[in-house]
Amino acid sequence: MIEVKNLTKKYDGHLAVDHLNFTMEEGRIYGFLGPNGAGKSTTMNMLTGYLAPTEGSITINGFDILEDPEEARRCIGYLPELPPLYVDMTVLEYLKFAAGLKKIPKKDLAAAIDDALEVSGTADVKDRLIRNLSKGYKQRVGLAQAILGFPDIIILDEPTVGLDPIQMIEMRDTIRNLAKGHTVLLSSHILSEVSAICDHIMIISHGKMVASDTPEGLASMMEGSNTIKLTVKDPAARLEQVLSRLEQVDHYTVSEADENQLVSAEIEYSKNTEIRDDLFFALCDAELPVYSMEATSRSLEDIFIELTESEKELEENSKKAENTGKKYFWKHNKEEQED
Repeated sequence: MIEVKNLTKKYDGHLAVDHLNFTMEEGRIYGFLGPNGAGKSTTMNMLTGYLAPTEGSITINGFDILEDPEEARRCIGYLPELPPLYVDMTVLEYLKFAAGLKKIPKKDLAAAIDDALEVSGTADVKDRLIRNLSKGYKQRVGLAQAILGFPDIIILDEPTVGLDPIQMIEMRDTIRNLAKGHTVLLSSHILSEVSAICDHIMIISHGKMVASDTPEGLASMMEGSNTIKLTVKDPAARLEQVLSRLEQVDHYTVSEADENQLVSAEIEYSKNTEIRDDLFFALCDAELPVYSMEATSRSLEDIFIELTESEKELEENSKKAENTGKKYFWKHNKEEQED
């Protein structure tokens, strides 16, 4: 469907996108994540043909975006973060205008517009001026423009930005339905949204791909240990003794008892190990009543922060090393000149 090889974009010496490689398969929803300035919008602009890459290639349904730009773009529908709407037009007028730009044949025009109105949920406002629509409906009109003509690939840049919670849920449902007949690439800062609707997640930082996997695969990749949060009644301060005797426990922290003699603990244990049964019976033997026991998993937010922070740290260390080398080179040359 989409194959990206060695994709690179430089601006006046600044490396915005750094040799990206990925493939998108048919009928799946891909999440595209990264902090501000990571290169997400630049990458999407290259995928849609709005920007030319400095290096690398983009193939869409077998068409190279540089060699066959018209055929490649025909396969893509694009909703940018700020939809390019003409607010003095009605929704219907705007979609007819967009259909002309997309060169949709006249014989298919009415059916294509009706389908886009129905899928985007804008049929009931088709005769209203766009300027008089709510933010949510304007976003839907932008989506209608993107899916007009039903291209194989839909690229959505922050499609739920500025929407209220109900509108966000409606937009998510629409995106899920789009995946039944399209491949979808979704960029968003709302990580819970990406985790809820995407089949595959790609994370970039400083223009580089730092992770590409399913949400479950990312969580598994980043988990070095499992965690249990525990609350017991411990009047005799025996919880630490119990935890220290369990071989499966790698690390634990125990809080001080509160006025009700309740003590909380966070317990880390090795991956692919199950200790809840042993832990429960050990607490029973020690006569420590269990008030709560909860196994926790890392969220996409945790994984995102760790991956992007690690990449940031590597970048900073690299710059420090480069600067140190320059200082050494300058000092060395200075000493040679003095000799």
